[in-house]
Amino acid sequence: MAELSLPKNSKVVRGKHHPAPAGAKNIKTFKIYRYDPEGEGNPRWDTYDVDVDACGPMVLDVLIHIKNTTDPTLAFRRSCREGVCGSCAMNIGGRNTLACTFGWKDVVGAQAAISPLPHQPVVKDLIPDLTMFYAQYASVEPWLHTETPEPQKEWIQAPADREKLDGLYECILCACCSTSCPSYWWNGDKYLGPAALLHAYRWLIDSRDEATGDRLDALEDPFKLYRCHTIMNCAQVCPKGLNPAKAIAEVKKMMAERVV
Repeated sequence: MAELSLPKNSKVVRGKHHPAPAGAKNIKTFKIYRYDPEGEGNPRWDTYDVDVDACGPMVLDVLIHIKNTTDPTLAFRRSCREGVCGSCAMNIGGRNTLACTFGWKDVVGAQAAISPLPHQPVVKDLIPDLTMFYAQYASVEPWLHTETPEPQKEWIQAPADREKLDGLYECILCACCSTSCPSYWWNGDKYLGPAALLHAYRWLIDSRDEATGDRLDALEDPFKLYRCHTIMNCAQVCPKGLNPAKAIAEVKKMMAERVV
């Protein structure tokens, strides 16, 4: 009988506890994943008792408060604070979402567990390495391909054709969908994932694009497209309310229609 064991440094251990300041009345505990690749210790869960009366309503407000007042070593990404840039995507209470638009009151349980996006290499603490994710996005060539000479002013598009792009162009590439997809976990090096495929479909149905055949040829692969098993995690976690699974189904439909 085979005996398997994980490396010692793969186990996440209990970390430091940071108590709330004296006099705090409204306290909520946050359990945050910590990992420093330059250190020798295991990843750990640090706990922070936060006086939530002293910070804003969103999880990102809490993280900024912790970094400013309690632990300046905590690392995370953030930028717009308005759910537009996708920088602060992380797993909060077991759900991939944006820290800047997710309220700390909405986290169920006595402790709010915060960790980086799952199944991605960790740069440090709550910062995932999205090198592969962005490379897959670039592989679908998300720009207009045309053979017709460029017009002097602009490419004309009918309002009805423009409406077809609604629900697609709004993607902010936060990676919440792809990193919630089991098929992406299992085949992340071959399967493009929900985000990249949603963008692929966005260009496939753009009436101004003239490379539909080439784009479909590029996706005709056992792994790039067809690893999607409609688990629907992607649609459930998208902070913009988009449906990548539907876009992937439409791409499969286009594949089938050109064969018939």
